[in-house]
Amino acid sequence: MRKFVLNYLVPRIAQYVLVIFLGVTLTFIIPRLSPNDPVERQVSQLMMSGSHVSPEAIIAMREALTEMYGLSGSVWEQYLAFWGRLLRGDLGPSLSSFPTPVIQLLATAMPWTFGLLIPAVLISWIVGNILGAIAGYYENNRAIQIVDILSQAVRPIPYYIVALVMLAVFAYWIPIFPFSGAYPPGTRVELSWNFAWIVFRHSTLPLLSLILLGVGGWFVGMKSLTSNIISEDYVVYAEVTGLPKNRILSQYIIRNAMLPQITGLALQLGLIFSGALIMEVVFGYPGMGTLTFQAVMANDYTLIMGITLLSIVGVATAVLILDLIYPLFDPRVRHQ
Repeated sequence: MRKFVLNYLVPRIAQYVLVIFLGVTLTFIIPRLSPNDPVERQVSQLMMSGSHVSPEAIIAMREALTEMYGLSGSVWEQYLAFWGRLLRGDLGPSLSSFPTPVIQLLATAMPWTFGLLIPAVLISWIVGNILGAIAGYYENNRAIQIVDILSQAVRPIPYYIVALVMLAVFAYWIPIFPFSGAYPPGTRVELSWNFAWIVFRHSTLPLLSLILLGVGGWFVGMKSLTSNIISEDYVVYAEVTGLPKNRILSQYIIRNAMLPQITGLALQLGLIFSGALIMEVVFGYPGMGTLTFQAVMANDYTLIMGITLLSIVGVATAVLILDLIYPLFDPRVRHQ
């Protein structure tokens, strides 16, 4: 146990802390390399709006904005203050939704993204891997060959094309599902079966579009891995001994082919923190993707930084969790 902690656990936790430290540091440095000054931009927007503001008021506003954005003092003082606010969970107010705190906007958008992307990623991962393993092992199965052709045909199509086609078919031509949003305007957000059903109907089209393309990617990857594994000696030996094909597929092939797919799953779950930007914009879904788009369009300096920091922590945490549970799937890691 001590060897496991010193040789495996401690280095990965140290790597996790280092990645977050470097990510946060880069998030602090990169915006300051931009020629655009958020304080001057705000002052310029106020002046261009035609409002009559006295020079004293402009000076006071510039000082207040400089303090609010953490741009007062030397770079080192700004860096230490940045870490201090970050550890307190204070990401500052949003520019486009002033004076709403950035952390509040993230907390509002995150549940919508989680509730949509986590089921989509898990369902597409499970279905794609199962079908891919079957396609790689039972190469002459007609039904699987049809699935293979469809996966190869759908996978290269850009996501926004698939989303727009599904909107045109199932929201306009055959109006089965709502057009956009997570619920109709004016709906009271509450914990009830009626509201859950409304949210489910609004999320069906985005969910199906994500699953449709996700299954294709996992299918192709798993089929390729399976095709390489079936020629391994231990698989050939199991077939020669007369073991049932279903057992060979589940115990010998899938278990070995799943290791790279588990790594991919962890990275996909980590990227959920940044949201599916194109999907949420196309379907008008109020998640992290839409929030990111709005922040970029509005040049919301603090909100963009908050989303970036959340994405860094999310991906790093997903990789750490993967490293901690990986020995459960790969006995070679436990042996080492």
